[in-house]
Amino acid sequence: MTDVRTIDIEAVTKRFGPVAAVNALSFQVQPGRVTGFLGPNGAGKTTTLRMLLGLVRPSQGRATFGGVPYSELVSPLRTVGAALEAASFHPGRTARNHLRVAATASGIARSRVDEVLGLVGLAEFADRRVGGYSLGMRQRLGLAFALLGDPGVLVLDEPINGLDPEGIKWIRSLLRALASEGRTVLVSSHLLSEVQQSVDDVVIIARGELVHSGTLASLSAGDSVSVLVDAPDRSALGDALAAAGYAVTRARSGLIVAGVEAEEVGRTAFEAGIPLSSLQRQSSGLEDTFLHLVEGNR
Repeated sequence: MTDVRTIDIEAVTKRFGPVAAVNALSFQVQPGRVTGFLGPNGAGKTTTLRMLLGLVRPSQGRATFGGVPYSELVSPLRTVGAALEAASFHPGRTARNHLRVAATASGIARSRVDEVLGLVGLAEFADRRVGGYSLGMRQRLGLAFALLGDPGVLVLDEPINGLDPEGIKWIRSLLRALASEGRTVLVSSHLLSEVQQSVDDVVIIARGELVHSGTLASLSAGDSVSVLVDAPDRSALGDALAAAGYAVTRARSGLIVAGVEAEEVGRTAFEAGIPLSSLQRQSSGLEDTFLHLVEGNR
């Protein structure tokens, strides 16, 4: 039986005229885990999420929930909760009325409206017009809308944006709790530091292409020691290092070789007859690794 809690992005490409906003992107998001969908502004994150939610049609490939497109889900709001735009609510309506309209349209009990407003900390502001909400409050309302149908999948675009430190701590705890209930949680951000305390897995894209997918631990595997190396023939160097079994990532200033000492990299290059232009041992944290990944995709 198909598990619609699994998100499948399969070789998805989206072109706007001659520009490929997303290019041959593939990854999978599993239930019971919080997955960070990361990349700099303009990397293609929101376009990917909009394709997943049926708001934009892919030029190629498929974005589905366990093989089922969003448009074919039997009860979308009960299956997938999404928050893409914090400012998309009518400013003249109250938060309670917004949610009541959505609940009625989807056959959801009105009592659920008060439940989610309380869950996101908006109970005392439920009858205030949304036009008077701060960005952080609109973010909370967007999350309340996403949770309205008690869905098994949550797709959240930059949900931490606009939250104060207390709100950031709160949403991190909430995301962890939701995943612990077996839900699939996909949360986008342009900063690893915003989500690294709450995610299990990371999918990193840059310029519309995948540059890393795996557990958060896999991203930090080489943060204790790595080598930044370059050569006039960078392609040949990369091939030689890969043939020697090293994990190699392209960066703007060269190649990053994780979990290895500079001496070993130099020896490999020497044995392959490849002269080097630079060779530098470096110790870096998660954020440095993230920046190398997104800057190296050129």
